[in-house]
Parts: sequence; structure tokens; C-alpha cells
Amino acid sequence: MDSALLGLLIGSFAVLVTTHVALALGLFGRTPRWRGGVALVVPPLAPYWGMEAGMKGRAALWIIALFTYLTTRILAEL
Repeated sequence: MDSALLGLLIGSFAVLVTTHVALALGLFGRTPRWRGGVALVVPPLAPYWGMEAGMKGRAALWIIALFTYLTTRILAEL
């Protein structure tokens, strides 16, 4: 069970980081471009501005990965 939790924890964090970078790069390609830099440094803004910019799939994946990561962290602590 511990190895499954560890695998899910690492996997969800990897998906979260990858999706976050993809959202920030996508925001760099749209106007206003400064949102990409700010979203890279302030993570909660990435899915919010991503939804506004039409990147709903990336934003949804970011949110799902975050909740999976947080849930796995809580379960790993028990």
C-alpha cells in the first residue's frame, strides 16, 4: 500500500508541475503576456487565467492533479 501511495504522490506531483508549466507557457502566447510570468510564480492564478484564456482542459487537469496530490499527501500522513 505504501508503494502505491508513493507512486500516486510522485505521479500526481509530476502531472501538476507539468500542467502548471504548460499553462504558464500557454498564457505567454496570449495577450496580455505578463500573465504567463505571474502565473508561473503565483500558482493559483494559472488555472484561473487558463480558464479565461480558453485552456479549459489544462486548467481542469491542473485542478484534478492538485486535489489528487493533496489527497494522497493526507493519506500518506495517516
